[in-house]
Amino acid sequence: MNFNVEIQKLKDLARQAADVIDEQDYVRVISHNDADGLTSAGIICRALMKKGIRFHTTIVPRLDETVVDTVIESAGEDDLVLFCDMGSGQSDMISRISQDIVVLDHHVPVGESPAKVLVNPHLVGIDGAMHLSASGTTYLVAKALDESNVELAGLAIAGAVGDKQLMDTVNGTILEEAEEAGVISTRKGLKIGDGDIADVLEYTPEPYLDITGDREKIEDFLDILDLKGSISELSAEELKKLTSAIALKLAKKASPEAIDASIGDVYHLDREIVNNVYDMVAILNTCGRMEKAGMALSICMHDREHLEEAKEMAIEYQRSIVENINKALDELQIGNNIGYLITQDMESTGMVASTMVRFINPDMPFIAVNQVDELVKVSARGTRALVAKGLDLAFALREASAEVGGQGGGHNVASGASIPPGTAEEFISKVDEIVGSQLESGED
Repeated sequence: MNFNVEIQKLKDLARQAADVIDEQDYVRVISHNDADGLTSAGIICRALMKKGIRFHTTIVPRLDETVVDTVIESAGEDDLVLFCDMGSGQSDMISRISQDIVVLDHHVPVGESPAKVLVNPHLVGIDGAMHLSASGTTYLVAKALDESNVELAGLAIAGAVGDKQLMDTVNGTILEEAEEAGVISTRKGLKIGDGDIADVLEYTPEPYLDITGDREKIEDFLDILDLKGSISELSAEELKKLTSAIALKLAKKASPEAIDASIGDVYHLDREIVNNVYDMVAILNTCGRMEKAGMALSICMHDREHLEEAKEMAIEYQRSIVENINKALDELQIGNNIGYLITQDMESTGMVASTMVRFINPDMPFIAVNQVDELVKVSARGTRALVAKGLDLAFALREASAEVGGQGGGHNVASGASIPPGTAEEFISKVDEIVGSQLESGED
């Protein structure tokens, strides 16, 4: 399918947003705390700095009434309020804000937006879950503000990688621009961060292998291959040997898209202070989760002061994710149409759910329900193959959470919710029922 017309329509929307932003003296930026949201914030902040427009940025884990209250209290009467990676699905909520609003997002729009300009790929027929991230959407606006902002394309690609997107249609256009401008270089290999091979295989949760987290098995594996040292220092032949061996391991259980996401084009961000895109994504996600969003944003803004601390924090955080995945394997439950986990005080349930559906049991979407104090959070992940069969996790979680007094939404392939304590079993039962209906309808 030729997306040129749709991409042009999206660029026209980006131009409208850029024209509004260009008129401002002060912009109040609100963005999400994952890699996509943080790169979005980094892109717009660097673009605003170049224009000499002052700004105040807040990074949040979710857009709720508390965030709206904070905006209302802190934004000046003439400020522009700009939401990145959120706002499309919360039209009623943000309508309380009296200032002009611009929303740069890729989630499915719900309701009539109060935004002066809403830039969202769904508005022009492009699926924002797979073909354009919020950072990519924000990049289009930054590029409309100033053509030289092509230098920010590396952050856009990092955000797309963080959201596990395809590098085609709009993402493909951005990648091509970035390569032509010398912003990104691409080479074939294993889609993991850099470092000592044994260390990286031990703490990296994706790709999840039958040796992940087990140092003895990893060393035996590398001894058989006769490989050691840093990944970036491997010869082409050695890298091919490692990649082939990992591909064989993945072929036993992993989904085809997980294999594609683990082996292939590796992007190097030649204009960013973290070059390996997978290291960049890990650092940003870790900072966001550990409530160090300022540290993450500073890295996107090329401040090296806390870079080494962030790198070390990311490695330790990934180790904890691997431990949680191993724990989840022992607690895994299977419903009629979903795999699921009901647990307490588990970190990174989104990553756990993603690993389960991509590397362990790709035939069913996975739902992780996690209670922390009095808050019950839900992370749900599917695969593109399941979406093609009718899966829509955003709908399933929105409907099921509403039935138990909670709220949810997101993308068809990845979604989240919050539900009241004591409702997990009822919620899971409802999600299982809805997903069953979706997949059954998709087979017709």
